Amino acid sequence: MVYQNLLIENRGPIQYIVINRESKLNALNKDTLFELHIALGDALHNNTVGGVIITGAGPKAFVAGADIAEFRSLNVNGARALAHENQRNIFNVIENFSKPVIAAINGFALGGGLELALACHIRVASDNAKMGLPEVTLGLIPGYGGTQRLPKLIGKGKAMEMILTAEMITAAEAYQLGLVNYVVSQDGLTAKAEEIMNKILKNAPLAVAGAITAINAANNDAHGFDTEIVEFAKCFSTADAKEGIAAFLAKRKATFTGK
Repeated sequence: MVYQNLLIENRGPIQYIVINRESKLNALNKDTLFELHIALGDALHNNTVGGVIITGAGPKAFVAGADIAEFRSLNVNGARALAHENQRNIFNVIENFSKPVIAAINGFALGGGLELALACHIRVASDNAKMGLPEVTLGLIPGYGGTQRLPKLIGKGKAMEMILTAEMITAAEAYQLGLVNYVVSQDGLTAKAEEIMNKILKNAPLAVAGAITAINAANNDAHGFDTEIVEFAKCFSTADAKEGIAAFLAKRKATFTGK
């Protein structure tokens, strides 16, 4: 597929998905969301892709929100369909992606942009980043998981404050709250995201996928411990687990094949 709103770049096993609407501060219009859905599916099924880094084009914004102009014609049913479709096809897909997904937040991450980052497994921010969920200033609320994922990361009270006041926070504040894992210079953002990703990619891919499933179950499933047990047991059917155990006992480095 030829993308009009995304840039796709493969650097070894790492695939970059760049939201490429710099003149619009990378706002998520319907065409960009559709392309993102396709790109995620391609990355998931591409055996040469070990992990994904999502970022925005230019130095000003990761994603500055949804394209509000597209909201003008929505009614209740249209809004319900929009939120349901994009939650299912994009934000939930990212959260449950079996390969690691890192958000490299380069500037503003507002509204749907912050929700996109929240869906990723790990977040790294540049020191100029600002984050917030300003939907109530439009008479709306977050519709792509913001009310669900933000409290799980930073606690209910602070999430309430961010959402109800609609105020932005700095990268430093986001780090203190546990919203982002690291804050680095703009110039160092890509390198830090790749450093984390490369550490993950040294490990057994099927075990990484199982760990993602089990960790997500702690938030989304009343039977999280049961999910962990299932995923733990499944590892013992893999060649990677046999290799990892054998390598440990032989005091050598493991060679994982993803099988």
